[in-house]
Amino acid sequence: MSIFDDLHASLQEAVDIKQGKVAATRVTHHEVADVKAIRAKLHVSQAEFAKALGTSLDTIKSWESKRRNPTGLAAKVLAILQKDPTYFNELASH
Repeated sequence: MSIFDDLHASLQEAVDIKQGKVAATRVTHHEVADVKAIRAKLHVSQAEFAKALGTSLDTIKSWESKRRNPTGLAAKVLAILQKDPTYFNELASH
């Protein structure tokens, strides 16, 4: 089977799942960190949180208002902070 055939089969499977013809064999759920709750638990301002994470204040505001979701490395860092907020001090010191 060629790579084209593999891609075509995958695309057809996606269409069939979307149309309800077949059930997905695997479903992945990603928990989005509650940025506002993490920040509140740390007792830091949005500006302090943004600086520690190396992002903008607008990004923090967007995450907290749920207009955008953290992705990539930011999502991983937030997941760690949600589990263990003590890592924030390490981030903030750099």
